[in-house]
This record gives sequence, C-alpha cells and structure tokens, in this order.
Amino acid sequence: MLKKISVQHLRVGMFIHELCGSWMEHPFWRTKFLLKDPEDIRRIVDSGIREVWINPARGLDVSGGKSLEQAQAEVEQTLQAVAQRTETPRPVAMAEELKRAAKICAKSKEAMVSMFQEVRMGKAVDAATAGALVEEISSSVMRNPGALVSLARLKSADDYTYMHSVAVCALMISLGRQLGIEGEMLREVGMAGLLHDMGKAFTPKEVLNKPGKLTDEEFAIMKRHPVEGHRVLLEGGAVGDIPLDVCLHHHEKVDGSGYPHRLPDEKISLYAKMGAVCDVYDAITSNRPYKAGWDPAESIRKMTEWSKGHFDLRVFQAFVKSIGIYPVGSLVRLESGRLGVVCEQSEKSLLTP
Repeated sequence: MLKKISVQHLRVGMFIHELCGSWMEHPFWRTKFLLKDPEDIRRIVDSGIREVWINPARGLDVSGGKSLEQAQAEVEQTLQAVAQRTETPRPVAMAEELKRAAKICAKSKEAMVSMFQEVRMGKAVDAATAGALVEEISSSVMRNPGALVSLARLKSADDYTYMHSVAVCALMISLGRQLGIEGEMLREVGMAGLLHDMGKAFTPKEVLNKPGKLTDEEFAIMKRHPVEGHRVLLEGGAVGDIPLDVCLHHHEKVDGSGYPHRLPDEKISLYAKMGAVCDVYDAITSNRPYKAGWDPAESIRKMTEWSKGHFDLRVFQAFVKSIGIYPVGSLVRLESGRLGVVCEQSEKSLLTP
C-alpha cells in the first residue's frame, strides 16, 4: 500500500513512488526510484518538496503517513475546486518565458538521455516520467509557443536525437492547438512527439551520427527506427494509440513514397501527418553531423515546395500558422535595408513578426 509521508521521515532504503509537486521543482529526472544515497535525501529536502509517496512493498516502511485510500478520499472532496483552478497558463512575453524554457530544455535533455539508455538496456519507457515532461513542455508552449522551440533548435549535433524529441513534442502541441485539439487528446499528441524517435535507441551510433551521406545499406538500417520504436512502445504497454501510430508512421508521405509501409494519403492518420511536418521542420532547422541547419524562414519555404507530395496541405498550413511564416530566430531584411532577427510573433499578421 502506498503511503504519503513528510520528507523529514525519508530514510535510505525507501522506494520513492512519486515526488509531490511539479516535475520542475525536484532535482531528479524520474519520479520512481530506490533511495540508496543519503545525498539524494538532502537534495529532495533542499528542493522545497514537502511530501513524497513511498511504496513499502518495494522498500522500507515508516509508521504513520497517509494511506492511498485516505489520500484518495481527500482528493475526491477537492476535485471540483481543483478543476475550477486548472486554467490554461496565461500568455507571457518571449523574454519572460525563455528563462523557464531553458530550465525545461536542460532537464528534458537529461531525462531523454536516460530514457534512451534504459530502452537500449531492454527496459520499458517510463510513462510517468514522459508524462511529466509533456506537461512541462505543454505549459511552456501555452505561455509562449516560440520560446522552447527556439531554444531546442540550438542543440548540438551530439544532442540532436534527444533534443529533437523535445522540440517535436513542443511543435506537436502548438500544431495541435492550431487544429483545435484539446485536453487529454492534446497531451497524447505531445506524448507522440516526445516518443516518436525511440527506435533510434537501436540505430548504431556510427550510422546515426555519420558526418557524410548514408550508403544504401546504412539508410536501410536507419529506416528501421519507426518499426523498432513501435515495438518497444507496444511491448511496454504504457502509451496510447496516438503515440504508437505517430512513432510507426511519421515518415509516411501523402504520395505513398514514405516508409515503413508506403501508405497512401487516406491511410495515414491526422496525427501521423502532424508528426511528419513537425519532425521534418525540426530536422532541417537543426545542426546535424552532416550539415548545418537552415534558417527557419528558409525551411518553411523549402517545405512549401515539398508539401504537394510529402505533407497533408491542411496540416502544413496549420503548422505555418502555428509558428509563423517568419518563425522565431529567422533572419530578415527590413525595408530600411538593415538586418533583423525575429524575436516574437505578432497576433495581427503572419507577415509582421
């Protein structure tokens, strides 16, 4: 039976089931782990967290504390009040959100590195950790859609696989909002973006990080990652149909030339079409081992040229609306002839950032 206890009662040997509070408040990338080091207890106390859930069946117990049943009864009494307080985060200026987005990016990278490592070792994806990541990324996008995406685009070639997942998650949430997707469905869309490339955990690093063009054999290896990722997520049984679908089909194209199944337009789901747009945009705007990333506005222009055979037109148009024709970070020439960098979007027009 799970118990909620004060952090003052923590001892080495207890199994932490959940740290009460925001994912951003605690210093760990995951929420379920066995306390093995007294230093970890100090870090929990210093983080400002006041209570934690422990699982006595997997570690030491403590006298007292609230049982799961007691806590659930309290939750039932306050559900209505909580629902009333749960509001969409208020929009803020880019400069204000950048500080929080930087912290989210740093912690997200740490979590994704660990998640990929565990998948390589045969462990299932930790859905609780992934869900916490999606919540924080979603909140940042709600406050200012450009902040986290622009920071995630600055990833190094070595960080690409991990931060690409974070960026695609943010882009999927922003696109989902533009398409009218809300609530739990929007969280599932974000989860799909976060986990869409888990199959790359099994792609050899010499192929994944090759600085030159892939051979036909190497490209065939690379093309296995949607199937490998789908297998891992399916075996883990912790994610829903949308993440499974996007993981398997985000490289399908509407003209039927994609992989792994060469699906025609009508057989590709809306969510997989969303994944295809978000995946390509972040890929071509990021520095890769074999090329420097393109400017965001140039990337949109290129994707417009490809859209007829590659992307669903309605989804692509919604994507452009969600990030702007001149996305944050674009280099533009002003009417005066001077150069400027786009730092925020205008609500009035896509043409006047």
